[in-house]
Amino acid sequence: MIKKVVLAGGTGFIGQYLSDQFRRLGYQVVVISRQLQHVSWLESAAIVEALEDAELLVNLAGKSVNCRYNVRNRKEILKSRIETTEILGRCVLSCNNPPPLWINSSTATIYRHAEDYPMTETGGELGSGFSVDVATAWERAFFTFELPRTRQVALRIAIVLGEHGGVMIPYKNLVKLGLGGVQGSGRQKFSWIHVEDLYRIIRFLQERLDISGVINCSAPHPVTNRELMQLLRTSLGRKIGLPAARWMLEVGALFLCTETELILKSRWVIPERLLKEGYDFRYKRLEQALEAIVNREYRR
Repeated sequence: MIKKVVLAGGTGFIGQYLSDQFRRLGYQVVVISRQLQHVSWLESAAIVEALEDAELLVNLAGKSVNCRYNVRNRKEILKSRIETTEILGRCVLSCNNPPPLWINSSTATIYRHAEDYPMTETGGELGSGFSVDVATAWERAFFTFELPRTRQVALRIAIVLGEHGGVMIPYKNLVKLGLGGVQGSGRQKFSWIHVEDLYRIIRFLQERLDISGVINCSAPHPVTNRELMQLLRTSLGRKIGLPAARWMLEVGALFLCTETELILKSRWVIPERLLKEGYDFRYKRLEQALEAIVNREYRR
């Protein structure tokens, strides 16, 4: 029997990377999305059929947070996460042979703005505000389901870096335009994860049947914004980058239809559980990740 993995909301940057990697291992990859060529969120029977006999379900679904947090977008950001999680939970319960592991996305943004000490699964403090409310509601919807035959893991994912998408594209554009200086105070922490490590963590969790619950999915060495921008300039061969004060970022975010929280919130997140359980990060430090990303792009 062909091994099968189901990726819900798997059409974006992360989903496409995971699809490619699992297919290389010989998996059949089934994607659930709103796109016509995939299993539809509106067809519960088709979702149950996709989940039957699957080894793994990974849920990445949710409207992008790279937008203005107006009333309409706030509603859609929350709804797109809660409804898809609830659909999947009901369909898993309907399976005769459900996936033994369901990994649901969450976000490292669930923790408070932290410049004093790092946030871990055991010692971290949840924050407040819209993004935190979404994250806590998302995890609550996920863990509300009692699934005796399916292990559940919520990945609190930091900012994902990779060569084909994510935040690397706008950051690289800023640096190339000479705008790659310190943003705001520069003291805010930048927690990150290379997309290859995200995939390898998923594989690690497949093998470790004893791990469930909440996992911080971030590299072990976050950097400050000042360090981030310096490393980006170095990797792209730019010596100078103009800084951007908070008020400049607020104006820019308005024109770009996004929010400054994505840049100014200090995300200081440490993967305590993964390190304790023996996961070996391929990209432990940001300079390693940036070098790999830039080198691969130059080779194409």
